[in-house]
Amino acid sequence: MTYIYRKATLADTDAYYRLIHSAYASIRELGIHFAAATADREQIVRHLRGNAVYVIEEEGELVSSLSLRFPWGPNPGPYGLPHIGWFATAPSKKNSGLGKNLLHWVEETVLIQQLHLPAVTLGTADSHPWLASMYESLGFVKVGTADLKKGHITIYFLKVLDQQLYEQWRKTNPLTVSTQH
Repeated sequence: MTYIYRKATLADTDAYYRLIHSAYASIRELGIHFAAATADREQIVRHLRGNAVYVIEEEGELVSSLSLRFPWGPNPGPYGLPHIGWFATAPSKKNSGLGKNLLHWVEETVLIQQLHLPAVTLGTADSHPWLASMYESLGFVKVGTADLKKGHITIYFLKVLDQQLYEQWRKTNPLTVSTQH
């Protein structure tokens, strides 16, 4: 199997829609409200236009994805750092390590080598049975919670990518949750 890691484009709209809807089926079954779980085609296009979406492609099919929301974008994360969202892997590839591999690739290639960022954040529902522990196993640390009025408490996590840059960043950036999103 040959995997291609790349940034998604609008040409990927239909394939990305299929991936997101199949990957988030279990979220819908759990009754957790994540925007990705119910996104229609127009929302998918807006998401691709407003965020950096990275994918793994296998034989022309998108099999894993994650998005980066930027502080200057239409839906900034809570801490003034890039924020990971819409993290998905095709159900047929569940437990294959593809999501973990994509996360590592984005961290190393995009966040560290290209953007020289100190840290990245992500959030998940407190009611999800295993996502919080998975993120912790990937090096994320819980830094806060917020009630975004979605029917669950959102747990926020942070992962330091460069300790020295992070310490410099923290001197002028408190970790205070902004719920304005």
